[in-house]
Amino acid sequence: MTLWGDKGMTYDLNDLFYFAKVVEHRGFAAAGRALNVPKSKLSRRVRKLEDELGMNLLIRSSRAFTITDVGERFYEHCRAMLIEAETAMETAALFQSEPCGTIKLSCPIGLLNFHVGEMLADFMQMYPQVTIHLDATNRRVDVLGEGFDLALRVRPFPLEDSDLVLKVLSSREQCLVAAPRLLAHYGMPNGPREIANLPSLARSNPNESHVWILNKEGHEELRVPFTPRYTTTDMLALKQAALKGVGVVQLPSLMLLDDLERGDLVSLLDGWCPRTEVIHVVFPSRRGMLPSVRALIDFLAARYEDINEI
Repeated sequence: MTLWGDKGMTYDLNDLFYFAKVVEHRGFAAAGRALNVPKSKLSRRVRKLEDELGMNLLIRSSRAFTITDVGERFYEHCRAMLIEAETAMETAALFQSEPCGTIKLSCPIGLLNFHVGEMLADFMQMYPQVTIHLDATNRRVDVLGEGFDLALRVRPFPLEDSDLVLKVLSSREQCLVAAPRLLAHYGMPNGPREIANLPSLARSNPNESHVWILNKEGHEELRVPFTPRYTTTDMLALKQAALKGVGVVQLPSLMLLDDLERGDLVSLLDGWCPRTEVIHVVFPSRRGMLPSVRALIDFLAARYEDINEI
């Protein structure tokens, strides 16, 4: 490896290594035996280093080996360089042997509250050397620009094309539901277009357009515009409002299983289904990925696989 110095001079870092070992072993012969390198090669490389520096680091004679004052100071820096290099290698080996270090990720709030929060806690119990910096947000973060290691996202098909690597974790069925008290007042809608006449809730920001995209048996698609009376990105708040009879809402089916079973909410439009969403993770590259990040992605994939099998 080459080190660039002042005035365009270059130095071979191996020569600094050889010099430091000669000093440590108090001679070329002893250093040669320790490194399994010919004595003549060590002498030649140290002489080359002295010529490049324009000063003597060692004073050689047939009977004595002496290091100069400048050689002593030069050696201290070479020794520090070797210590740092050994520390760097030990750090890399530690990352390879056990996941550790800091992971920066983002996750939508609803997904975090529903099950990802528990997954992350279990992961951190499994790997006590890992630190997680989590941005709980529904905004679309700039993974590369903001320095995230990975980001969890939920989108309907087709998924966007980007420079990021994408791994699908699970699909998420959606369901349109309403409380019995709302239906008792407005009546059960007989078709997709009638549902727009009911008060509605939307998982969105106020300035977004609001359209239910419904599919019948995976073939026919119908777009139903609606005007929500309550918009928020918090799915738990929407569910609470729906249970109170405030309006119709579209939410993940897994989030509604108990409510549908108890009859607190009723599924609407038999045969028509909202678009399935895809839970996926995006990250900059597989190349050079830290073991801790790779371990987290594999852990999330395994946990979602368990959920999918239920």
